[in-house]
Amino acid sequence: MTETIFMIHGMWGGPAYWGNYKSLFEKEGYRYVTTTLRFHDMDPKDAPDPQLGTTSLLDYAEDLEQEIQQLGVKPIVMGHSMGGLLAQILGSRGLAKALVLLTPASPSGIMAMMPSVIKSFWSVQTKWGFWKKPMRQTFNEAVYSMLHLLPPDEQKEAYDKFVYESGRSASEIGYWLFDSKRASKVDKSKVTCPVLVIAGAEDRITPASVVRQVAKKYKAVSTYKEFENHAHWVVAEPGWQEIAEYVAGWLEQVLAENA
Repeated sequence: MTETIFMIHGMWGGPAYWGNYKSLFEKEGYRYVTTTLRFHDMDPKDAPDPQLGTTSLLDYAEDLEQEIQQLGVKPIVMGHSMGGLLAQILGSRGLAKALVLLTPASPSGIMAMMPSVIKSFWSVQTKWGFWKKPMRQTFNEAVYSMLHLLPPDEQKEAYDKFVYESGRSASEIGYWLFDSKRASKVDKSKVTCPVLVIAGAEDRITPASVVRQVAKKYKAVSTYKEFENHAHWVVAEPGWQEIAEYVAGWLEQVLAENA
């Protein structure tokens, strides 16, 4: 039976940035589904839907759960950045055959607000009420935090596709201590499928030191792999094939073991 990979993009993103991975995994014989988070199906040049600002991680997760239920099969859930945290939430709901977490955002209980992370969100955090408004990084912040290993022309091309993101979701990740609903909480005992956690040693927005703690949280079922010459944009930065091929090899192994 053909396995299905359900791909979840991260903050400011959309399904388009999975192009490289879609091509590789299609050649490997997988079916893929690329989802679009709520209010992200928009022209980057347009003003965002005001409701985006107060959209919770739990809203995203509910939408994604419904999409997965409609697939008719239990997929491999692959998430990048915030999509990696959403993948963890879905995994704890028993919706995944395996989880692939690419430079994932961390769940509550893990302190992620390192100096480089604060710098990555500086223009956002210094605006009062950011936790309830649509928000987007500046170009310089995006380059510093995520795109610094891309050639300059590709940095601009990637940034020009960024849409707005939910201030609430960002605050639920970074300031989970103050979130009464604990939206970013994941019960590790309910994540029982195999989990691959990928980190980039040069990542500034989800630092490898934080991603290691994500892998440690699921240590009973997780495999951790850190790539020295990579940062956050593992979906497209030079050498992305190395990571995608490692993921393909890991999937082949765990699917055979759990057949």
